[in-house]
Amino acid sequence: MGPIVTASLLQSSLHSLPLLARGKVRDNYAVGANRILMIASDRLSAFDVVMGEPIPGKGELLTRMALFWFDKLAGVVPNHLTGDDPVSVVAPDEVAQVRGRAMLVKRLKPLPVEAVVRGYLAGSGWKEYQQDGHVCGVALPPGLKNASRLPTPIFTPATKAEMGEHDENISFERMQQIIGAELAERVRTVSIELYQRAAAYALTRGIIIADTKFEFGLDEQGTLTLMDEVLTPDSSRYWPVESYGEDINPPSYDKQFVRDWLEQAQVSGVPWNKSAPAPALPAEVIERTAAKYREALERLTG
Repeated sequence: MGPIVTASLLQSSLHSLPLLARGKVRDNYAVGANRILMIASDRLSAFDVVMGEPIPGKGELLTRMALFWFDKLAGVVPNHLTGDDPVSVVAPDEVAQVRGRAMLVKRLKPLPVEAVVRGYLAGSGWKEYQQDGHVCGVALPPGLKNASRLPTPIFTPATKAEMGEHDENISFERMQQIIGAELAERVRTVSIELYQRAAAYALTRGIIIADTKFEFGLDEQGTLTLMDEVLTPDSSRYWPVESYGEDINPPSYDKQFVRDWLEQAQVSGVPWNKSAPAPALPAEVIERTAAKYREALERLTG
């Protein structure tokens, strides 16, 4: 794996293409009527708030990782990559904002649900399980602990939230009502297969993928297509095998340093209330977070 080559990018500003949307991390531009240029910035969000400082190299690392997984899982379901070079659709003075951190993808009709697969009990799943032994309507065996491996991976969809809001876990029945029973079944089957293949490979590289979320869209023919980012530490919970244990929150390969620091952070002498603006991140937290993303990619891709 070569070194990270791009300068830090907090926000892209292309003059040659119309901006479609800015997400927490990605800036999307229209390329004609049927393609989108997705640029992964170095922004980082925690507790649904975007930090004011970039994490150097993060966008390029996420892009490399997504491309790695799209390639590895290509046999399971079609994906949104066009195969075209992202640099080919921008002006010469914009190449530096695009090279290494962008994907040129097909324009799809996105499904309004997120496909979440959990192989381990963590996060909001652990909170739900403690209440009544269910996660998104799926009954689980009694006696599981925080970070327990589940007997078999479970599919727990969510509705997509507006910017700044939290995604909401829903039952599979609710998902069927939203997108139709047949499509919901296909999404569930494909998502579990993608997760199982990826998790099995990651384990050989010393990484546990505890859970992940996939996004899908339909092309003009109605073909189910994997889109957005896939299996990065931003959309998945990555745990190093050597520090995994039950009944704890295993350290993760993502924003853990930022989250931990923010939990203790104060603004004007009072604890930060987890709404924008976020307190400024210290250089050490930024560097350690960047190193974690790098380490995840290096482990995965060898």
